[in-house]
Amino acid sequence: MERMGQAIAAELRAGDVVALSGGLGAGKTTLARAIIAALGHTGEVPSPSFAIIEIYDPPLLSLPVVHADFYRLEHPEEAEGLGLDDYRDGRALIAEWPENAGGFAHEAGCLSIGLEIVPDTSGQSSISGRIAIVEAGQDWLERMPCL
Repeated sequence: MERMGQAIAAELRAGDVVALSGGLGAGKTTLARAIIAALGHTGEVPSPSFAIIEIYDPPLLSLPVVHADFYRLEHPEEAEGLGLDDYRDGRALIAEWPENAGGFAHEAGCLSIGLEIVPDTSGQSSISGRIAIVEAGQDWLERMPCL
């Protein structure tokens, strides 16, 4: 997750969306924290599950970022009521549970990442690892052709 976060942070631009999907415990917040840390933040990165939106601006990071967790939204229209467009102006958006906010995959600057837990079949742990399924918008294809 840390290496993936670093790779994403190196190419992240204002206006981009990193849309993180997956079940509870799949690693969405872990990846979001890795991206934010790679952008230079050294402090705690709380999960925005209750606040819904956390803002990180320079000098804490090299790029202004909105970290949002839409888990508690019941209808996509609720994202508009939060003033999401205003928060996104001039910032990159890291969105957990993006489907609850209507999704962002239609945007050229969206990097959609679906995280899945791989169960441990050895009986030593409940998780063997994670799989990341990445779908890149046109802007990301140009920056990270290896995706």
